[in-house]
Amino acid sequence: MADLPVGRLVGLFGIRGELKCDPSGAGRTLFLRGASFAYALAGGSRRDVTLSSVREHKGRYVVALEGVESADAAQAYVGGTFYAPRELVEGELDEGEYLDVDLIGCSLFAPDGTVLGKVEDVRHYPSSDMLVVGGRMVPMVKAFVRGIDPKDRRIDVDLPPGLLDDGAEEA
Repeated sequence: MADLPVGRLVGLFGIRGELKCDPSGAGRTLFLRGASFAYALAGGSRRDVTLSSVREHKGRYVVALEGVESADAAQAYVGGTFYAPRELVEGELDEGEYLDVDLIGCSLFAPDGTVLGKVEDVRHYPSSDMLVVGGRMVPMVKAFVRGIDPKDRRIDVDLPPGLLDDGAEEA
């Protein structure tokens, strides 16, 4: 099975080689001292890394990688992404939770069967998660989303008028 992104290093923290990490919602529980991940550097190269320390700070994690002991050495990791095996990530999902990667590319279907567009991205906000469709945002709330079937690449919605452009495609 393919590895899934579980976190991204977004900057340095201090002078000892620690890094600020934004974990994904589903991958958040995987960040523990001693955990190993595949890591894709911003330039595209991949390597395996192990966390020598993890602590929470202002909603993010501050992590240290084994063998990285200075800010200069840590700088090379900024902008890269941690990956974990899909089965580890899926084990952390509750019923009704989905991975972003499984929603991107799904078609949104109106109650009459017309296709309203495809999910381009998923964004996470405190009030709700949002599906990005045609550059517009669709809140992932029960009032609008009637059903999600990632295997069939289908999301059934009942949206208020004007939320998306009227340019619907035929199914």
